[in-house]
Amino acid sequence: MWTRRQFHQLAWTAGCGCLLGCRSTPVTNRNQLMLIQEDQELTLGKQSYEEATAEVPRSQNAAATQQVMQVGQRIAAVANRPDYQWEFRVLATAEQNAFALPGGKVAVHEGILPVCLTEAGLAVVMSHEIAHALARHGGERMSQGMAVNGVKQLGQYVMRQQPTTRQDQLLQAYGVVSKYAYVLPYSRRHESEADHIGLMLMARAGYNPEEAPRFWQRFAALNNAATPEFLSTHPASETRVQQLTNLLPEAQKLYVESPQQVNLGQTLVLS
Repeated sequence: MWTRRQFHQLAWTAGCGCLLGCRSTPVTNRNQLMLIQEDQELTLGKQSYEEATAEVPRSQNAAATQQVMQVGQRIAAVANRPDYQWEFRVLATAEQNAFALPGGKVAVHEGILPVCLTEAGLAVVMSHEIAHALARHGGERMSQGMAVNGVKQLGQYVMRQQPTTRQDQLLQAYGVVSKYAYVLPYSRRHESEADHIGLMLMARAGYNPEEAPRFWQRFAALNNAATPEFLSTHPASETRVQQLTNLLPEAQKLYVESPQQVNLGQTLVLS
């Protein structure tokens, strides 16, 4: 049973949390609720990066590794985070994936390289992942989880006089609603936002932004087992391509203004 003091503390946190922990994302300027400090994220990012790559073999493709380093350094140069200790690793797995963690810790799986085809295609992938880190999406999701759990606990307090079976029914309903009406859509928002920020990053780094929708079309063609969008943490491929296409005029202005336009860059060395 909660004490009155605990209840008041939770209500105060729920009502004032945004005032104490709001920030805005780069490029999109969306307001975020952030309940953890960035230095905590950076520590977690470094630890998680080492754990995630410790037991995965590094790529033996020296040329591809050099290309990943080159693309990563170009994006890092325009990311406006000189405080990050940037690292770029290529992992020897067939997984079509890449990830970036707080502090500029980036890993690319070899399996995504054939889909990328060129340095510009690689820039689509890496800038998207780096955008997640720049926008602190991981910290925001952690804050989101804290908020969801807080509301659940508040609901338990409010329903404390209800029969146990009724409480269980309402809490189960809350779980379904919070997942499909809040948690998953918020994940899709993060993915679309990372696409947006990443598109501007690659354009500023001198890569032709027109490659972004083309990359996702190639990726979709190779991964045609689609989950219904409302049940997915990612936007549907058609939605993603259309959103990126709509942003191309803005990105093209940055591309034209970039000091060195490399267009698509070099073809990736795949073996």
